[in-house]
This record gives sequence, C-alpha cells and structure tokens, in this order.
Amino acid sequence: MLYLDNAATCMRKPLCVYKSLFYNTLFNSANAGRGSHAPSLRALNGVMEAQETIARLFNIDNPMNIAFTQNATYALNMAILGPVGGGGPVVVTAMDPNSVLRPVFSLGDYSVVEADEYGYVKPSDVEKAVRENTRLIVCTHASNVCGTIEPIVSIGKIAKRHNALFLIDAAQTAGCVSIDAKKTGADFIAFSGHKGLMGPLGTGGLYVRDENTLSPVITGGTGSQSESMRHPTFMPDMLHPGTVNAPAVTALGKAADFVARHGVDAIGKREREMANDFCAELKNMNNVKVYGKYNRTGTAAFNIIGRGSEETAEKISDIITVRAGYHCAPLAHRALHTDKTGAVRVSFGFYNTDRDVKKAVDAVWRAAKDGLG
Repeated sequence: MLYLDNAATCMRKPLCVYKSLFYNTLFNSANAGRGSHAPSLRALNGVMEAQETIARLFNIDNPMNIAFTQNATYALNMAILGPVGGGGPVVVTAMDPNSVLRPVFSLGDYSVVEADEYGYVKPSDVEKAVRENTRLIVCTHASNVCGTIEPIVSIGKIAKRHNALFLIDAAQTAGCVSIDAKKTGADFIAFSGHKGLMGPLGTGGLYVRDENTLSPVITGGTGSQSESMRHPTFMPDMLHPGTVNAPAVTALGKAADFVARHGVDAIGKREREMANDFCAELKNMNNVKVYGKYNRTGTAAFNIIGRGSEETAEKISDIITVRAGYHCAPLAHRALHTDKTGAVRVSFGFYNTDRDVKKAVDAVWRAAKDGLG
C-alpha cells in the first residue's frame, strides 16, 4: 500500500533516526540534565546537539532558546496561554487548526481573519483585525488541509508595527519550507518533529525569541535551581519541567541534520512538484474538485463531486493511505467550502516518487469513474 499521509506524520524515517533511537534507548536512556555522571551528560549532549541543528535550520542565534515538547500542540498551548502580561485580544486565522483555535477559544477574546477560497490569508485582512491592545497574532505557516502557504513575513511585519507578539505554527512546514526566525520577526515558532523534520513520533518544540515575554504554563522539577520553590525563568529550563525524552529528541536532531544536508528548499521543491502534478491531473477530471493554491507544500486536498470524503477515502484505501474528513481544522473547511463534506487529503513526503503520483492519480480516476457510473 502507498503511504500518502505525511501531513499527519512521516512514517518512513531516515536510517540515522532508527540507529539513534536504538542506541540511546538500549545503551543511554539516562535522564538528561539530572546528574553529573557520564550517562546523564551524554543524554544532555544529545539534546543540546538537537537544539543546535534546529537553530541552524531556523536561523536562530541562540540554540538555548529552543525547548522540546511532546508535539506542536503542546508548544502552541505554551505560546498562546503563557505570554507575560495576561489579557488582551488574540488574532488567529481561519486556516489555523484546533491546536491553535481551542486554546485561543478558551481565552475568550479573539478575532478570526478569514481566508479566500484557496485558503490564502491576506496580510491586509490581518491588519484590519488588529486592535490597539492586541497582544498576540497567530498564523499557521501552511494549511494542514490543502497545503496553501501563508505570507508569514508580511504578517510578522504587521505584528511588529502594532507591538503584538507573533506566533508561527510551523507544524506543516518545518523541514520542507524555509523558516527564517529573523526575517519573519517571530516571537515564537512552534514546530512538529515527526512530519517534515522526519523525527520520531511524540516530538516537537517551541522557539522563544525573548524568554521575558513568556511564563511557563506547566511547572515542576528541571534539575536547575532545585533549592528554590520558584520555577526557572530562563530557557530552555522554563519549558522543560520533568524528564525530557532524550532518546527521541536526540534522534530528532539526527533527522534535522539529515534534512539540513539534503536542503530544506530542495526537499520542499520536490514535494511541492509532486503535489502540483497530482492536482493538475485531477483538475482534468470532470467530477473532481481540487482545493488550495499552486503555492503549497506537498499537501493537496480534493473531493469527488457528489460523494462524501470518507466514502472516497474508503474507495481507494486498498491502494493508498489518505486522510478524509475535517482534519481538526473546521474554519479552514468553511473557507474552502468543504464544511458539509470534509475533504480527502493526500500529502507527499521525502520518500515519495513520481511513480507514486501516477499511482495516486490512477486510484482517484478509477474512484471518480465509478462515481459517474
């Protein structure tokens, strides 16, 4: 069966990831930073090497400003719920997933910037949504539904102009679309480790430009300042309460190095070409609707007209693995006019080929042809 659900997770990892996980799980599962003995220091060194590699990928000067989390959702919650200063409205976009929308909804004071029918958010609409006391602007770098890439550099300039913090959700782009922390002006970048970065499941992280703008949402033991009842206020310890999954984070560092060696732009270009070729073929089918823009990640969304997305996915499930439904992004489906049907998502990754594109196109063509019959 052909795996095309890389937007959910990259199932096939680079060999270096498996080797790192095996070695560090079997021979060095010590608790990083919880002792001065050699195994603990080796584990800590693996975590720090991962920080350094990801810092280079994101053009971040200080690797210590990167903290690791269980996933991008944890990182997003930290950045949304933890900014110093408390209240103030938050601006989000219709293309943001529930990992953004739900914590923002819990705060109560927010504005939603609508997207066009292709899932694109106009910077001018973001600026209109900003109020005098807006404290945070959040934008997904690319839609997890249709892959449309958003103008985060322009939105970052708007945030700076209005003295608002800027949070980028890079869950769909880390490892396959260039991210420059300086050019975007990002105060926070939340990323997933197991998608474009091709690391283990259960890994992600948060970049914090200025630790003074954030307070920890979860507190506990950090291995530092242990004599104090107060949680540390410096990075990354302030966001590392409890034990860090050092074997997985170390393997994530190896995966990020693999991505760096192959080139983020080269990887992204190849994945985007496959998605665009797939969409171009589907647009030639009379009863198939394709969503999103040409400027996308390796993710594409479609429906067979007159058929529910789940039914389509089931029809082709013996050939390719896809994801159907609402993808934890209800407002995105409203923008794409798929709020009644959901959509079928196909997402190409590093290990997919042109042959896979053809196989996926053929599967959809047969399913669409059956629909006409």
